[in-house]
Amino acid sequence: MSVSDPTASHHGGVDSHVEGGDYLAKRTLKKGTAGWVLLAGLGVSYVISGDYSGWNFGLEQGGFGGLLIAGVLIAGMYLAMVLGMAEMSSALPAAGGGYTFARRALGPWGGFATGTAILIEYAIAPAAIATFIGAYVESLGLFGITDGWWVYLAVYAIFIGIHLTGAGEALKIMFVITAIALVGLVIFVLAALGKFDASNLTDIAPTDAAGASSFLPFGYLGIWSAVPFAIWFFLAVEGVPLAAEEAKDPTKNVPRGIIAAMGILLVTGASVLFLVTGAGGAEAMQSSGNPLVEALGDSGAAKVVNYIGLAGLVASFFSIMYAYSRQLFALSRAGYLPKTLSVTNSRKAPVLALIVPGIIGFLLSLTGQGAMLLNMAVFGAALSYVLMMISHIVLRRKEPEMERPYRTPGGVATTGFALVVAALAVVATFLVDSTAALWCLGVFAAFMLYFGIYSRHHLVANSPDEEFAALAKAEAELE
Repeated sequence: MSVSDPTASHHGGVDSHVEGGDYLAKRTLKKGTAGWVLLAGLGVSYVISGDYSGWNFGLEQGGFGGLLIAGVLIAGMYLAMVLGMAEMSSALPAAGGGYTFARRALGPWGGFATGTAILIEYAIAPAAIATFIGAYVESLGLFGITDGWWVYLAVYAIFIGIHLTGAGEALKIMFVITAIALVGLVIFVLAALGKFDASNLTDIAPTDAAGASSFLPFGYLGIWSAVPFAIWFFLAVEGVPLAAEEAKDPTKNVPRGIIAAMGILLVTGASVLFLVTGAGGAEAMQSSGNPLVEALGDSGAAKVVNYIGLAGLVASFFSIMYAYSRQLFALSRAGYLPKTLSVTNSRKAPVLALIVPGIIGFLLSLTGQGAMLLNMAVFGAALSYVLMMISHIVLRRKEPEMERPYRTPGGVATTGFALVVAALAVVATFLVDSTAALWCLGVFAAFMLYFGIYSRHHLVANSPDEEFAALAKAEAELE
């Protein structure tokens, strides 16, 4: 940046400049493609794979009792967080989602830290889901297909290709797949009710851990260790605000969409926790790659759920691709990450923002370690939740007069509760797999180093997220 550049500015330890109209013209998304129903479908789609697989690994950490208690706590955290995000998304509707909120509240360092944590979550979560897709494909036994790298490559290539056709088309396809996946859960519930046996819930033998019992076979610490897997019931629902720039009337529809999605997910999560464990047994289900199918045994309903379960996994895989591309798009457009990553094609889809994280996710999926990848995704998610809830509290304190079409019931007390639980969840990822969590922490630190050394000197002042922050600064100076 030239010192004599009249479009350049220095403030708060960062340097920014104004780009011409051509820059933003190449980095625009298609407007008005989603109403609140489609946004609610997007929220459910992000998460629904978590009902079909992944959460059950928490039985291995805490038993049914530990996972149940962790699940209730995490459900409360997500409900509180969603209510806080509904407020912030109504006030600051932009494609950056949580990064946009934190940028306004915590400045460029806090904004980039939040965006980076979200990127870690969204880049790794599809890799975990790909391994679960592989397990479901193998269990179908079609044409001798087995779980392997080429299954992961196929799903990445096919769904990145669909996303490149544009957001409106992609979201409509996602909505249909999600509806099918919800039908699959209804079929499972009806079939599992006849197989439910309460004694199956507590069939893991108690250990000698402190507080161990048939209800808590791994003791009190097992509750904490089960937290990352309880998060899988709701992981990524917070991504609904990432669709703000492509939504109709985002100040109203984004809050409606995210709250409706959360309500549906509370019902589906509770249903599978009780019925999978009660029908199949906690011990048998704790390490299953396709627990809903195995819980039903060799039955016609199991085969139907197996096919539809694949749709559920695909729905989340598909929609989280949308989320990571929009988060990367927003950070790139504002100059926090290389600007080429935010260039869109003729259908207004961010090409490299879809492809680059997809390549990274595919390489991670080759490990085949779904539980490890799940824990890594949860690390990024929980860290971003901490920063987003701090952002809500700071905005309430710093900018009480900000226009908020929707206001969080309970205010900062609600988001303060979510903040405390999210902080505990970050620590829990180290209890489950300290090596994987440390790797994520190292990646996070590398991103922050990149920002400190390079990108903080090359921000784009007229990107939407930076303009939100500049508006706040101008209003403060006027007051």
